[in-house]
Amino acid sequence: MEAFMSLLVEMVGINKSFGATKVLSDVRFSLEPGTVHALMGENGAGKSTLMRILSGVYQATSGTVRLRGEEVNFRAPKEARLAGVSTIFQEFTLIPNLTVAENMFLGHEPRRADGSIDSAEVIERSRRLLANVFPQLDPMAIVDTLTVAQQQAVEIAKGLTSNADVFIFDEPTAALNSADVEHLFKVIRDLKGAGKAIVYISHRMNEVFELCDKITVMKDGAWVKTEKVEDFNLRSLVATMVGRELQNFFPSRAAETGDHILEVSDLRLDTEGPTVQFSVKKGEILGLAGLEGQGQREIMRALVGVESAKSVTVRRRGADSSMRSVDVSSGFSNAISAGIGFIPEDRKQEGLFLRLPIYDNIALGKQLNRSMASVAWRSVSRVREIIKSLRVAAADPSAPVGKLSGGNQQKVLLGRWLLSGVDILVIEEPTRGVDVGAKAEIYRLLRDFSERGGAVIVSSRELAELIGLCDNILIVHDRKIVGQTPAMGATEESILGTALGSHATRDQRAAIH
Repeated sequence: MEAFMSLLVEMVGINKSFGATKVLSDVRFSLEPGTVHALMGENGAGKSTLMRILSGVYQATSGTVRLRGEEVNFRAPKEARLAGVSTIFQEFTLIPNLTVAENMFLGHEPRRADGSIDSAEVIERSRRLLANVFPQLDPMAIVDTLTVAQQQAVEIAKGLTSNADVFIFDEPTAALNSADVEHLFKVIRDLKGAGKAIVYISHRMNEVFELCDKITVMKDGAWVKTEKVEDFNLRSLVATMVGRELQNFFPSRAAETGDHILEVSDLRLDTEGPTVQFSVKKGEILGLAGLEGQGQREIMRALVGVESAKSVTVRRRGADSSMRSVDVSSGFSNAISAGIGFIPEDRKQEGLFLRLPIYDNIALGKQLNRSMASVAWRSVSRVREIIKSLRVAAADPSAPVGKLSGGNQQKVLLGRWLLSGVDILVIEEPTRGVDVGAKAEIYRLLRDFSERGGAVIVSSRELAELIGLCDNILIVHDRKIVGQTPAMGATEESILGTALGSHATRDQRAAIH
């Protein structure tokens, strides 16, 4: 027993199968108090499955889990939480029609003497916790009215309401801006200082090297290596995760671009607000950068008609080389008809039909300009060709797309638009929650799309991603474009400096230097 008492968590010989499919094979993992332990691997490596066993969502097919030296076998997440294991999942578990405060304490609300929920105490506790973590969140806001980034913050705050000894953070910063990431890091360091054990799952390598003490790498459902963080560097970690070195993480930029293929002008998000105008060329990948909530999302959605603007003029070049107006004021269907595709940040809620097969989700691309009543059964060979070319990791195209990893789901959405024949693609956060290997493949696919005469407009919270992927970057602040720069030679500091400009406070200026 003494051998285990120095560990908060010890998982030994963990196996997990779903039917005939084995997803974990003889995995081992341990956590020491007062440490931050990164769990790394490509999507589908088994990280989330292993943590779902620790948190009571799944039960291991075989193997042993010990918590504080005692063997445990949690049958539900509530059992794990009561035992001191708190999980902040990548996929939101929020109730949309409840407030932020109600979601934070759902299932363990403070009670009055008569057993009823003490609503005032729920609000007060929520307000105190949010003040230290995400002060911009209103505890009385309805979750359904929040952005993806704000919902991510609520999910984190919800996990922190537990007085746990073990905290599991699964891609916690995927939708957060840099300021919120710093808030979260402070919280994690405070937890570490209090002797808690933290599991940190992230595809953002810089965060892992900055925050973590140890790294465990998994691949194909098996344990590969556990080492101190200083025993890895970026190259060796990537090679351990994917089984090879990624020589060219970002593909080469466009050697040359063609004529302007899309022009956006007189885009006004507010009645009295500034107008936005820009254009993109054939063969170009154009990025929109800026701090969270400055208007990038609204600009992109307005130009495809997903959200309405006070005014907007969109013109695109046709097959006869003439520029024609696209009426996006009446909705997204006109953009599709004009050859403009859109991939939203929240692929599960807005992009995919999770219960439909992979094949059907891609084949819908053939129906986008036709009746949606039936799937294009004549496109079987073309869909299979796209699945193969995109390297979608799925043994059976008839499997539900909801069972795929985040990276493979993103590839399915890309495949839908490749099948549809659009030549302009507007994409939000192309690699949110996607592993390093799949990121490189998605970058390649977007560059291939542009090199075949298409154009891509992309937004990302990761400035390094925009700098590496794009040809040119537009910088957005206060719902208007305040700068433009070639991606080659741009730096995160220069982009943030332009984004903040004369509006920066002293603390904001210090944060970018």
